[in-house]
Amino acid sequence: MPKRQLVEKILALKAERDAIILAHNYQPPEIQDVADRLGDSLDLSRFAASASEKTIVFCGVHFMAETAAILSPGKTVILPDPKAGCPMADMMCAEDLVSLKKKHPGSVVVTYVNSTAEVKAETDICCTSANAVRVVESVPEGKPIIFGPDKYLGGWVAGQIGRKLILWQGYCPTHQKIHPEHIAEQRRLHPGAVVMVHPEVNPAVASLADVVLGTGGMIAYVEKSPAREFVVGTETGMVYRLQKKFPDRSFYAATKHALCPNMKKITLEKLARSLESPGPGISVDPAIADRARRSILAMLDVS
Repeated sequence: MPKRQLVEKILALKAERDAIILAHNYQPPEIQDVADRLGDSLDLSRFAASASEKTIVFCGVHFMAETAAILSPGKTVILPDPKAGCPMADMMCAEDLVSLKKKHPGSVVVTYVNSTAEVKAETDICCTSANAVRVVESVPEGKPIIFGPDKYLGGWVAGQIGRKLILWQGYCPTHQKIHPEHIAEQRRLHPGAVVMVHPEVNPAVASLADVVLGTGGMIAYVEKSPAREFVVGTETGMVYRLQKKFPDRSFYAATKHALCPNMKKITLEKLARSLESPGPGISVDPAIADRARRSILAMLDVS
């Protein structure tokens, strides 16, 4: 089916199903274009909870749709490709976290929202890349802090506030495809550009950047910056998001290799099929969802 007809079909089905389409900043351009709202995973999940529509179509990866389901009990949350997972989230399991907590009695568990519902249920307080420093600072001095799953985000936070964290050894494979030589090459090609990188990158890359920011932070930074050119050190979908929002600026991917294969699993065809035959949607065991919700709400209280 031609793209234009496919988009028309999606819009018609969306109205028929009383649905809203949410898309993460890393989604393919054609998915970003058809979405009702773009953003990071937590922003979209919070928006889903407040939306009047009864069906949430979350174009992202599994933990994102799961988080939306936790914050939106009673709504149907659809992930157009249920196989779109997150390797970093899968690097941390609840059973191992429980064991680590036993080794560090009295510890506070701070978990990145890029995690499963089961892990969130064993967590004291969640965080995003944007508020991780604030969340960790909210933990009383002297309390041991377990931070996961991303050791690079945790290490960056520890460096910002001078506090030792017990780091889970997870990481984002996509962000590890950005190397120091990529930053050096982009500076050579675009000497006046501001280099923005995500805190999930390797410390050797972060040390070469002008600013270290999550995706929402990148948008806010560009909005206020007088600069006209930016190197974007995160998943490549963010370049399209920024270029569309700020057409008078220029944005360059740190490397074309920073592409998340799971984020790119969502297509217009899959989106249309998910609206046509939505199925039961993403479900989370109510007992796990209640405990996971508490850790998310604890973060929102701090923020």
